[in-house]
Amino acid sequence: MNPTTHSSSRRRFLKTTAKAAVTFTILRAGSARTYAANEKLNIAAIGVAGQGGGDIEQLKSQNIVALCDVDWRHAAGTFKKFPGARQFKDYRKMFDTFHRDFDAVIVATPDHHHAPATMTALRLGKHVYCEKPLTHSVWEAREISKAALVAKVATQMGNQAQSSEETRRLQEFVLDNAVGPIREIHIWTDRPSRGLFDEYWPQGVSRPTDTPVVPDTLDWDLWVGPAPWRPYHPAYLPAKWRGWWDFGTGALGDIGCHYFDPVFRALKLGAPTSVEASSTRVNQETYPLGSTVTYQFPARGPLPAVKLVWWDGGLRPPRPEQLQDNEVMGDNGHLLIGDRGVIMTDWRKWRLFPEKLAREYGEPPKKLMRSPGHHQEWINACKGGAIAGSNFDWAGPLTETVLLGNVALRTQLREHLTKVRLAWDSDKLEFLNLPGANQFLRRAYREGWSI
Repeated sequence: MNPTTHSSSRRRFLKTTAKAAVTFTILRAGSARTYAANEKLNIAAIGVAGQGGGDIEQLKSQNIVALCDVDWRHAAGTFKKFPGARQFKDYRKMFDTFHRDFDAVIVATPDHHHAPATMTALRLGKHVYCEKPLTHSVWEAREISKAALVAKVATQMGNQAQSSEETRRLQEFVLDNAVGPIREIHIWTDRPSRGLFDEYWPQGVSRPTDTPVVPDTLDWDLWVGPAPWRPYHPAYLPAKWRGWWDFGTGALGDIGCHYFDPVFRALKLGAPTSVEASSTRVNQETYPLGSTVTYQFPARGPLPAVKLVWWDGGLRPPRPEQLQDNEVMGDNGHLLIGDRGVIMTDWRKWRLFPEKLAREYGEPPKKLMRSPGHHQEWINACKGGAIAGSNFDWAGPLTETVLLGNVALRTQLREHLTKVRLAWDSDKLEFLNLPGANQFLRRAYREGWSI
């Protein structure tokens, strides 16, 4: 499956800067190998419980030869399924001592490890499947994109819905101009909370002050990795790390790469020209309980300029007038507002409104190639087939845009601003009107860790 791509000028810019800025030597380029029709990939996995365990399950038709996790109790179930795989706690050691024995790598760690693990794999010429978001910072996303172009290996980000039938239906609705030109988009999620008395993970909280004993199966120093050091506490793991600035990327990082992807493909969106944020109170430790982020995108050829608004923490966009009174806007969804109607989803299926338009229009003509499946796309690409739909040439710029929202939220905190529109220059990778915001585009690494 050929993915929708950004503009040719964007691609030329990335290739030029990649050649100029990325100086590492590819030690063993996976792209140099050829595979027999029935030959299996040798795959190493980093972060093998939770989502990582799910990715491995999807790829178990191949040879799983190495498993790396900092908590062997948490990873025990996956270890048991693949008793022949070598076991590691430190992926740096796995790469140093075992890299000649595998072709490809799954990276399914917490967000703060994505870039260091992925960059090491690319430098060794390994094919990489990395969970979303591709990186923890905007700068890392740019660097990983450039490195992947140099490495010439097969890559895929773990935003699985990009391969779905519904993503193609949306593209085909837009290709067929079903609701006319689209100038406004709203995307919303209930994360991090599921309601008044339940949550996916905590946000809007302070750092814990007590220091419990580290579980004997967990290497806490390795878990912290490139992030600033802090004492162990169960407030950070397992999945609770998503809400902490130092480790996760909040609701945007968790859901944004899933939910932005279909509208980026359908509307051929690239880099925004500006981003602004507002939220509940923000502190130095965690993301806010709820926020809205507004992106402005320029016109693209015949396609008009677009405003995209992200809503999280249970916040919702205004109800469009095209919906009937009994039509429910779900806890998670999309709304694309066109000149003649709207396209809305609760992620299960895209629907046209008003209902009269939906009845008259029916279904869009099927013009796009269907996917063999998200993980299968990557396997095929590793073996010389078509590039995967969320390869890093696509996933890197998408991640940059998603994470710009977090930069806007953090700028709001540090600059003591209630709301400011940050003018973004993607080619220069900087904000033009508020230089102080640029400090949040990248992060410092703890000694012993880098990309």
